[in-house]
Amino acid sequence: MDKGNYSRVPEFVLLGLCSSWELRYFFFVFFNLLYIAIVLGNLLIVFTVISEPALHTPMYIMLSNLSVFDIFLASYATPKMIHDFLHEPKTISFEGCMAQIFLLHVFAGGEMVLLVAMAYDRYVAICKPLHYATIMNLCTCTGLVVGSWVIGVMHSLSQLAFTVNLPFCGPNIVDSYYCDLTLVIKLACTDTYIPEVLMLLDSGLMGATSFFLLLISYTVILITVRRHSSAAGMAKARSTLTAHITVVTLFFGPCIFIYAWPFSNLPVDNILSVFSTVFTPILNPLIYTLRNKEVKSAIHKLKTQYVTSRLSSQLPLIRLDLLN
Repeated sequence: MDKGNYSRVPEFVLLGLCSSWELRYFFFVFFNLLYIAIVLGNLLIVFTVISEPALHTPMYIMLSNLSVFDIFLASYATPKMIHDFLHEPKTISFEGCMAQIFLLHVFAGGEMVLLVAMAYDRYVAICKPLHYATIMNLCTCTGLVVGSWVIGVMHSLSQLAFTVNLPFCGPNIVDSYYCDLTLVIKLACTDTYIPEVLMLLDSGLMGATSFFLLLISYTVILITVRRHSSAAGMAKARSTLTAHITVVTLFFGPCIFIYAWPFSNLPVDNILSVFSTVFTPILNPLIYTLRNKEVKSAIHKLKTQYVTSRLSSQLPLIRLDLLN
């Protein structure tokens, strides 16, 4: 279709997760509580790492940035989804739809790269412990964190570049709770074969490259630990690696399944999307950080300092009351 001969749709209609009002009320409460827990849990990690000098190390700096990614990843579509549970029709403007696509790929792409950076950090710490301080210095750590954001933005711009100019003249119904790129492209009033291939190559290449780098890193680490560590050292390394591998599996598992059949709208796709953008961000703090002794100790220290400061501020008032 000639681009000059179509009228672009002003908005898209989202079908959401379910049509049952009973389930909608339940999901409204459930996802509200879950979203609050995600934001508070990840903010606690960020605040703890910033406030505790002992945690100003590459591993915890990257973990705090992972929490930032998780907050944003849970926020690009979840508040809109929660709002739509109690409202009809569930519409989103064309600009809002493109913004969702952009933000999803920024945060998901950036988190993929950050997970690879974290695997590299563990590789250096376990396989080259004597050179860890030299290799993983502040400059390297900053470069890896900034690089994850830059690559995420570049990846997202490449996805958006061949989507935003497609002719969307109708239909405008998206069978999801957010603007899923694979579904939105199919609504274009033109042959979408080339955009679909480009999208698949872009996302597939980034996802596959990240996954195989992670696979190689953790394989090398496990072999090194098995050969050179004592029983106690091996147990500690296995505990750390188990946490990392669990998060990687939870993050990449749904992505691999969705992109294995990218343009076939299966019923399970919505469930996997919710899992990767809502449940994974709440599991990350529990698996990665809040079970970590150093972080738990830092949180306890901050809590003690807060209680002490509150008591100190109240003591003069109590003394005045007693005098009166």
